[in-house]
Amino acid sequence: MPKLTVDEIRKRFESSKEFNEIFDAFEQAIKNHLDDIELYKLLFWNHTLKPEELCLFGEKIVKEFPRISYDVYMWLANVFEVTHSVYDNYELALQYYKKAAAVQPETPAPYLEAADCYEPDLNIPPINSLIDFLKQGSSIVPQPQAIYQKLSQLYEIAGNDEMSKFFRRKTEEGSPPPADNPPK
Repeated sequence: MPKLTVDEIRKRFESSKEFNEIFDAFEQAIKNHLDDIELYKLLFWNHTLKPEELCLFGEKIVKEFPRISYDVYMWLANVFEVTHSVYDNYELALQYYKKAAAVQPETPAPYLEAADCYEPDLNIPPINSLIDFLKQGSSIVPQPQAIYQKLSQLYEIAGNDEMSKFFRRKTEEGSPPPADNPPK
């Protein structure tokens, strides 16, 4: 196989419809230690790839380039939520939001974006799974008010008014003051 330039790899990721061509370009990207998330975003948005193929590519990227794992997981979650929702891949999106949160547990984005992917008409991903995930995040994220707000909304959807009100109150309480306030 002839060696591909970065531009040729980028073009294959972006527009190739043939899995073998994409896979060959991917192998060369890995071999050449290309750890540019912008390059792999093109791969993830290639609409000809199936969810299991995207997972395969994403997991290999994370294994080879752990420093971009958070970005890889967040992009995969977003792709599954947006482009593969036709196939009810909201649960797959939640799985990748959870992986992103495992890499950067104090970052609120995976929790908030997971809550936004809830499809109430189909109850996907399952609301109880989302609630558990957000509750986990609320105990780790330093400023959890936005997560409390999402929890309040999810509990309201689930018909649990008591818990919805509880998290609404927590949202309104604001963040606690810092432990060490310097004197003025």
